[in-house]
Amino acid sequence: MKLQLALDLVDIQGAIDVVKEVEGFVDVVEIGTPVIINEGLRAVKELKAAFPDLTVLADLKIMDAAGYEVSQASAAGADIVTILAAAEDESIKGAVEEAKKQNKQILADMIAVKNLATRAKELDELGVDYICVHTGYDLQAVGKNSFEDLATIKSVVKNSKTAIAGGIKLETLSEVISHQPDLIIVGGGITSKEDKKAAAEEMQKLIKQG
Repeated sequence: MKLQLALDLVDIQGAIDVVKEVEGFVDVVEIGTPVIINEGLRAVKELKAAFPDLTVLADLKIMDAAGYEVSQASAAGADIVTILAAAEDESIKGAVEEAKKQNKQILADMIAVKNLATRAKELDELGVDYICVHTGYDLQAVGKNSFEDLATIKSVVKNSKTAIAGGIKLETLSEVISHQPDLIIVGGGITSKEDKKAAAEEMQKLIKQG
């Protein structure tokens, strides 16, 4: 199990400052969609330049022109690129093909997918590296979480790794760990804390204990 830090509400310098605080305790740093919308792929490039040894994920949430977008994110230094699970199969194939060419990885985000088991099985066969259950901000606001969804996709996936995102914090981390995803994605559970380093350290400790 790895810990991914999601950076959504920062500029490039803000992202670098946060990562400096927690870099010893996170495995993957995600440049969130809001950052990429505001700053472009320059955010990925500058973060990778500042932390060459960290795995960087670009949360592009690709829906179309997948091969091209993966190639651009790869060129900027992304190690993992996200595509929406709801995208066409041809787009998923294009993303996977380009990622393999560049020696990168694809994470398919299941946000808004209705039939999780069916789509997870298809994505697994299409060769994505990670399948991520994701309770978005708007659903978190009405009290939803992704734990059941994770169990659903874990029951059908054979090759892809699994990931979980959406409102995870220290108080809910033990429950997340009990479902054994490969990647645990935390945003505000770390970034909203006064002592971000302590929060990341505590989470990493729990994850390592399994």
